[in-house]
Amino acid sequence: MTLSSGMAEIDQLVAAGSLSAAARQLEVLLDSEERLGGAAVVPWLKLAGLRRALRQPRRALEAVDQALGIAPLDFAALMMRAGLLERLQDPGAGEAWAEAIAQKPDVSLPPPLAAALAAGEAFHAAWQEAREQRLKEAVAAVGTRADEDQAWRIARFRENILRKTRVYRSEPTHFHYPGLVEREFHPRHTMPWLAELEAGFEAIRAEMLALMQPGHAQFEPYIQYEEREALAQWKPLNKNRDWSAIHLLKQGIEVAHNAAQAPRTLETLSRLPQPRVSGASPNAMFSLLASRTAIPPHVGVDNTRLVCHLPLVVPHGCWFRVGAETRLWREGEAFAFDDTIEHEAMNPSDDLRIVFIFDVWHPGLSEVERAAVAAMIACEGAAAAQG
Repeated sequence: MTLSSGMAEIDQLVAAGSLSAAARQLEVLLDSEERLGGAAVVPWLKLAGLRRALRQPRRALEAVDQALGIAPLDFAALMMRAGLLERLQDPGAGEAWAEAIAQKPDVSLPPPLAAALAAGEAFHAAWQEAREQRLKEAVAAVGTRADEDQAWRIARFRENILRKTRVYRSEPTHFHYPGLVEREFHPRHTMPWLAELEAGFEAIRAEMLALMQPGHAQFEPYIQYEEREALAQWKPLNKNRDWSAIHLLKQGIEVAHNAAQAPRTLETLSRLPQPRVSGASPNAMFSLLASRTAIPPHVGVDNTRLVCHLPLVVPHGCWFRVGAETRLWREGEAFAFDDTIEHEAMNPSDDLRIVFIFDVWHPGLSEVERAAVAAMIACEGAAAAQG
């Protein structure tokens, strides 16, 4: 008897309430099928269901493991395995539910399966909460000795363990300098000049507002590329003024018309550690993001510099994500981030969002390294310009 022809008899046994007989016969059929080259997932899950109904969770688990040996990411099998481990009070039940939840299909589930999943999600949430509390208690004593930056790293380590965050790396599109600290938002103590920048907030904002008056500034779309280029992620914003810029410095050249109207802004910039790379930097602009506009996830060109934001006009709810960390922009509160780590932004409001943006050297570079970086990037730019 083949497995397919024998399933009808097994279904009849189940309908008659002979679950033990059905399970025994299905095991014989599956054993025969294994010798002939292997069975499918569904019969193994049927056997697991029968063993579970017979209150034989360990034997049910053996059948589920056979199913997962055939299809390791099968959602139903992962669900059943997690539920069985939970019933057995196995320490691995929480992780098993995490694996099952990760494979949840993006479709409506039948009510029984949806109810089982909801119960599993509740179990997993409680397990995660208890696990997080244990991790916090494990470092409670040493945590009192940590400074602000160390405390942040310890907390991120805990969140990585709990998989609340994923690990993001620096992935520049062109220039990667080895050995530099990879950090979404760099700590303020590495950039003491942030306080000086924030002290100039009112003056910088006033010059920006003056430039915003009709006819005062030269605006241009932030994203501009040829249609032939393979940059599909930018298509909705390409040459679109929903994300515009008033450039003061662009690839190392002063944009005279705009810069002449922002002397105090440029004077503040002159005291900051901006890169000076022929054909590439410094860069500084007022960035305008229209209402209901999203900037898609992307990465920058070069990890030897950081990008700094000084929010000037921020409607409620505007957010900015770099890697695993999301912040709300707050007017007058500056920060620097690594734009070679995946980042995105959103203005969900009905009003315009305006941020002053410029680049600075990565604080991990020495003067000698800065000079080397500037020379090589300039060399690359010159070679490209010559064709």
